[in-house]
Amino acid sequence: MPFPTLLGLLREGRTPPDRRVALTPKKCVELQDTYPGLRVRVQPSPHRAFADQEYRDLGIEVSEDMAGCEVLLGVKEVPVSELIANKAYLFFSHTIKKQPRNRELLQAVLNKHITLIDYELLTNAAGERVVAFGHWAGIVGAYNGLLTYGRKHGLYQLKPAWQCVDMEDMQEEFFKVKHLPPIKIAVTGTGRVGRGAVEVLGRMGIRRVSVYDYLYLNFSEPVYTQLGSSDYNRRRDGRVWDTANFHHEPAAYESAFAKFIPVTDLLIACAYWHPAAPRLFSESDTRQPDFKLNTIADVTCDVNGSIPLTKRSSTIEEPAFDCNPSTGALEPPYSRAENITLMAVDNLPCELPRNASRDFSRQLLDQALPPLMNGDPAGVLARATIAAAGQLCPRFAYLRDYVA
Repeated sequence: MPFPTLLGLLREGRTPPDRRVALTPKKCVELQDTYPGLRVRVQPSPHRAFADQEYRDLGIEVSEDMAGCEVLLGVKEVPVSELIANKAYLFFSHTIKKQPRNRELLQAVLNKHITLIDYELLTNAAGERVVAFGHWAGIVGAYNGLLTYGRKHGLYQLKPAWQCVDMEDMQEEFFKVKHLPPIKIAVTGTGRVGRGAVEVLGRMGIRRVSVYDYLYLNFSEPVYTQLGSSDYNRRRDGRVWDTANFHHEPAAYESAFAKFIPVTDLLIACAYWHPAAPRLFSESDTRQPDFKLNTIADVTCDVNGSIPLTKRSSTIEEPAFDCNPSTGALEPPYSRAENITLMAVDNLPCELPRNASRDFSRQLLDQALPPLMNGDPAGVLARATIAAAGQLCPRFAYLRDYVA
């Protein structure tokens, strides 16, 4: 891909509109300063967390016209009707798992000879993702989990994260959580999402304890523990745990989460889940007398996934719902004390769009845009390119039947 001279920053076109942006005003200035031959043009948006005037104030052009831009950056899927032929696009396309709702999008990309680079596929030489919003999903997810627990038990009322100006504003609410009784909180996952969740719990002053102490000791204060895959899964054949094998052959494992169920009050589920991997527990488990869990923040939000009670996702405005363990039916949130209350918002980073956008912009400037400007010598963009010149790239040939 030749060195671009005009980069377009798209407004988000999905409904409801996403308030995040791929580049904040200050990062646009930094990008232009780093590459003097490059200009950034921003498409106006009434919804973006950073107002059009914030870009203009820093000398960044704001214009409806994206036709002259060689490369176009968004966050979520671009509406099919707004795609411009023969351009290079970077956004989260949500097509690589053959998601039904985006088949038309990928068909249009091919028909219009668009180069599609998916943020989700940007990796370093070790295969690790280099740009993601997962950290902010963990931060907001943990906050929402404590908010939900407080409302369920009438302990406190936290301001929803989406009503906070930014992370600093949200932290003003943390002191209210000091009214927590000595509950136990389990966080699954040790990646970006899990690290974001434990950051919030730490800032709230909730004490971290070892897995052993969590299971076998009683405390006079609220505590949490963070669980890795080996803490709540085991091999079906009884052989020793093997992390690499678990990721390669998840069907060979079964859940060992049962030992946490009788002692856990709040579960914050942040671990990536593969469809072949075991679920944490079953619906029938929720009807057992020792099932203590009464509030679940399903940050991963895999519908019918690792948490079997997540039968649907929820929205930012209405984040919680109840599951009646006796019937399995979903009910309005906080409707009965014996119900299990779930928070399963599927776009959590949107609740703190300014913070999430700043972090994501930094990752783009450090990891994705240098290859774009310097010819991609390490193949970072090539590995993340789903389609080019009207054809699926070889790594994504498996999508042919999806777009046929």
